[in-house]
Amino acid sequence: MLDRFIADEAGKMNSYPLGLMILIIDFNGQYNTRITTAKEKIPHPLRDRVFILGTSGTPESLKQAGLGPYEVAGSLMAQDCREGTNATWGHELLRHNASELERLRPRVVEILF
Repeated sequence: MLDRFIADEAGKMNSYPLGLMILIIDFNGQYNTRITTAKEKIPHPLRDRVFILGTSGTPESLKQAGLGPYEVAGSLMAQDCREGTNATWGHELLRHNASELERLRPRVVEILF
């Protein structure tokens, strides 16, 4: 998916200087390696407008951890974002997203909520 973003979307973002992109990546227990690789592939001029989020395990691990179906977990994460809380984002499978979430929240709260 990252290669698809680079090939199909990165160039388009140049036409929309206020555009933002959120990339959802499956870290599969390799957060440090995958986040570093992803950030290195993103063109430098876009790095402040591209946000990389994902679960530290597999997406299925969110269900197994009791966060519910994807739609429920996503709603809980959106609620945290809107309210500035970390009830869901603080979960062990998601807390590694803290720095990206800190960059993302101020940019999207007024737009989305």
